[in-house]
Amino acid sequence: MLQTEFPFVLPMGYVDAEGTLHREGTMRLATAFDEIAPLKDPRVHGNPGVSPGDPARRVVTRLGSLDYISPKVIEGLFAADLACLEDLYRRINQNGHSLVRAQCPHCEHQFDLEVTRWGPGATP
Repeated sequence: MLQTEFPFVLPMGYVDAEGTLHREGTMRLATAFDEIAPLKDPRVHGNPGVSPGDPARRVVTRLGSLDYISPKVIEGLFAADLACLEDLYRRINQNGHSLVRAQCPHCEHQFDLEVTRWGPGATP
């Protein structure tokens, strides 16, 4: 059976207006719409001050005891937590691979290198 939801633990966590810390959550697999929709946002076109956003922001389905994960919640995360979510997004939507093209500085041979995030908040 295809796994479509993946648990995570944020390294720092989101602190809501009442001061409650939310660290555990769930991310679902992305759909084509999740990848395409930000590119169609008219606020983005021709305005360098507006970013289309990362698709990872669209697929968090649960964070602690919050009833709704709004864009403001994601924007309120610490940078380390957003990086954790972006890393998980890449891994689950690329079948566990985060490949980058690398080049040896000595012989200039090019090869694919898998980049993996380890440490606090990393999800296997």
